[in-house]
Amino acid sequence: MILVTGSSGRVGRAVVAALRAKGRRVRGFDLRPSGVDGNEVIGSLEDAAKLVEAVHGVTDILHLGAFMSWAPADRDLMFSVNVEGTRRLLDAASAAGVRRFVFASSGEIYPENRPEFLPVTEDHPLKPNSPYGLNKLLGEEMVRFHQRTGSIETVVLRFSHTQDASELLDEDSFFSGPRFFLRPRIRQQESFGNTAVADLLRSKDIGTPAHVLARNQNGRPFCMHITDTRDMVSGILLALDHPDAAGGIFNLGGNEPTDFSELLPRMAALTDLPVVAVDFPGDGVYYHTSNEQIRNTLGFEAEWTIDRMLEEAAVARQRRLAGETRQ
Repeated sequence: MILVTGSSGRVGRAVVAALRAKGRRVRGFDLRPSGVDGNEVIGSLEDAAKLVEAVHGVTDILHLGAFMSWAPADRDLMFSVNVEGTRRLLDAASAAGVRRFVFASSGEIYPENRPEFLPVTEDHPLKPNSPYGLNKLLGEEMVRFHQRTGSIETVVLRFSHTQDASELLDEDSFFSGPRFFLRPRIRQQESFGNTAVADLLRSKDIGTPAHVLARNQNGRPFCMHITDTRDMVSGILLALDHPDAAGGIFNLGGNEPTDFSELLPRMAALTDLPVVAVDFPGDGVYYHTSNEQIRNTLGFEAEWTIDRMLEEAAVARQRRLAGETRQ
């Protein structure tokens, strides 16, 4: 049986569905029910007893569960869930004799706004500059400890930014709304207490809904990887089953990054909304992460380009708007 933590999340749900489609036995673990045919444990990574229950009878673990927040008030909870929670899960897995433990890390363990070289490979210095990135780096070290001591076979996947294609043109989506639309970004920054950035964004409000083209303080557009959930699932399943994955550390994401100066006009053509450029303080986001190692070692192939994702996003947006009109 395979335990999937974070089974009610975007990637977790898709992984569970893919495993079940292959006839694999799956148990979900999350704070919320994930619909794994009743074979799930509802609980927190902070609850050691629930983790012991979750790992009972399990052969492999896909540890996808985590708590992500940019709010300073959430830092204690992030460390409790992501760092201590991972330690508790690893200890429970080791005691239960789990075969393979796949850990979902993050590209945030690299200094993504100031990479020392491009493309960023797995050998790049690990210098996280966000609390979440620090969480994941500490998690990786605990995973490596269990690999070194021989208690569990481990695989570390450093996740790219992940999206369902249908989210890309949705103002209400958690990630895409604030990333690509002006007013959702204003609301996000206000919720973080970033008054100066919120004021900067409000000064660019043209009085109608609009996209936001994010640039750094020198006017350089943001550039980052946006990977479809389906490609992430393919990589996770390879990490679970491929014999050459054991002990490995792999960047997992699409082949090429997306330049926002090219992406936003294409989005605008699909939404009929104007694009407003905003120069944010600081270096901004600009990186290209190499997935060559997982391609060469495990045979991973990213299939969902940004072009394909946008085509699907446009259809999803039309359906949403049609549904709103009927209501």
